[in-house]
Amino acid sequence: MTAQITGRDRRARLAASTAFAVQGLCFATLVTQVPRVQDAHGLSDAALSLVLLMVPVIAGLGSVLAGAVFARAGSGPVLRVTQPAVCLTVVLIGATGGDAALYAAAALFGLFVGAVDAAMNAQAVAVERRYGMSLITGCYAVWSVAGILGGLWASLSNRIDLPLPACFAAAAAVGLAGTLGTGRLLYTRHEEGDGPSAEELKAAGRRVPWRPILVVGTAMAVAYLADAALSNYGAKYLADELSGDGWVAPLGYVAYQIAMVVSRTAADFGVRRSGPVRVVRAGGAVGLVGMAGVVAAPNAAVAIAAFAAAGLGLSVIAPVAFSAAAKVDPTGLGVAVARVNVFNYVGFVAGAAVVGAIAPVHPDHGLRLAFIVPTALVLLVFATAKGFDPVADATARPGAPAMERPAV
Repeated sequence: MTAQITGRDRRARLAASTAFAVQGLCFATLVTQVPRVQDAHGLSDAALSLVLLMVPVIAGLGSVLAGAVFARAGSGPVLRVTQPAVCLTVVLIGATGGDAALYAAAALFGLFVGAVDAAMNAQAVAVERRYGMSLITGCYAVWSVAGILGGLWASLSNRIDLPLPACFAAAAAVGLAGTLGTGRLLYTRHEEGDGPSAEELKAAGRRVPWRPILVVGTAMAVAYLADAALSNYGAKYLADELSGDGWVAPLGYVAYQIAMVVSRTAADFGVRRSGPVRVVRAGGAVGLVGMAGVVAAPNAAVAIAAFAAAGLGLSVIAPVAFSAAAKVDPTGLGVAVARVNVFNYVGFVAGAAVVGAIAPVHPDHGLRLAFIVPTALVLLVFATAKGFDPVADATARPGAPAMERPAV
């Protein structure tokens, strides 16, 4: 039966999509300016690594705290408060002076980013529920398109020698206009609907198997580890080790995001035509070539092409992982999907930590050496690929527990 879509639902969808766009714009504008942030604050490579590691760690805390507030206030009010705060903390990172002020601004940025991540996804899920069909992939496409625009803005800012605070302030102003203009259109707690009770979630947790979650979660962690390495350190790699001009440095992230949009647009068709295992293996192969190209790149132009190849391949892993998780959840309450999502943060934190630990060891080629680690780990995608089709995997094993097969 087709869901009855109202004007209210369309406005909420616009607001949720805007939230994803603002998040993508702010994140991209910041990470593509990492070399300039380091120069502006006179940070050593070790100090920069600490800042970049701090953000995803505190973001995980922000996500958890936001989730605790949802039960009483709903995700809409949380998003209306925390997303403008993200925009303002981006400006603070560009304008603050001194290490202590930068650490404080980065910590606030991580806290608010984590809260926005949780809240905007909750709003997107509520929109999906009202529409009666999958829409969240489109929201992530909006995030990537806004990220591309953020990277291009950073490149233009560097090209015209715009001061860093002005670059961040302009992006933040656009983000503020978007979030303040559409915040009132978000669903209220009553409109979002009541989620499962704590007792229901505990019961569901006992029924959802861990083994298939760990298999696809491992691949997802690898994808996000590589993502963290390329997103956080890509611009610095192009600028410092490949002698790219200031306006060139952000283009690696832009190429990466463009490739992700293209890949995720085609991924659903590929899964329907060839199955999830083949899609994941093909993605892993292309991603491995891309990561190897990043490591071996002799100049910035080759590295940017390699960034695109990495994005083209590795970007299929997360959405297919979520689909695989949903198949092994007999409760339909999203417990398996939530468990797999934890590997997002695991991978992002690990990526920041691994690259941050290795890069300072060699002053001239530290990032090139550090990128070898996520490149090698991509091989785990091939080892875990069969787990992306849990139906076939469970059927192939005699005596497989019934709960490992999805409900039809």
